[in-house]
Amino acid sequence: MTAAAKQTPSSHHLQVFYDGSCPLCTREIAFYQRREGADGICWVDVSASNSPEVSPGLSKDQALSRFHVKTGDGTLVSGGAAFAELWAALPGFRPLGRIFQTSFLVWVLNAAYDAFLKVRPFLQKLAARG
Repeated sequence: MTAAAKQTPSSHHLQVFYDGSCPLCTREIAFYQRREGADGICWVDVSASNSPEVSPGLSKDQALSRFHVKTGDGTLVSGGAAFAELWAALPGFRPLGRIFQTSFLVWVLNAAYDAFLKVRPFLQKLAARG
């Protein structure tokens, strides 16, 4: 595990990989980190890693280009489905997470996330200004 991890993964059910150099991502992750249950999640700032691989099967480049989580059983999930996993892990978002984990809705969430990725660079510039 990298020094960028705020907690050791062995004691947590979910690992969240995020781009700490992105002002938009940092704000969003900070929001989730303030929620009840966030202390049970391992938050990994991928931008602080010096390794080309931030977790087995996840390169730094992959982790910086798309949101990823690793579940307690070691399954790597990305995109909108990763948000559904994160939400399901936080008590205040758990019902929403479970709803979006269903096959049709996870497809919708993934499609929305893919659309967001197209405008992310513009939004990052706006977030960096403010």
